[in-house]
Amino acid sequence: MDKWLIQPPVVFILILVVACIFSACFSRLAFRVKKKPDGSEKPYACGEGNYDNLAQPDYSNFFPYAFFFTLAHVATLIITTVPPVTLKTFVMAGLYLTGVAVGLIVLFRR
Repeated sequence: MDKWLIQPPVVFILILVVACIFSACFSRLAFRVKKKPDGSEKPYACGEGNYDNLAQPDYSNFFPYAFFFTLAHVATLIITTVPPVTLKTFVMAGLYLTGVAVGLIVLFRR
């Protein structure tokens, strides 16, 4: 077998061509609506009929949780993946975890 056939760009193009052929063949079997229902072309806004007064959610309570989630998971990643082989890596991980602790203190200060 030639090596050029297993190169990623060639494989991608071959799979793309096969997918397009399958799509063209099976599109004839697809269910099509004869008449579009009323309102199918109107924008849907959570069931609201008045488009002047749309819901505008408030995400201000979301960001502290997202910040805590990010800090906790990145700190866990650092703790579990730092190799304790050398003192330099251990000190760098300690400094990073100190920064995480400061971030948590700032987050929970209020």
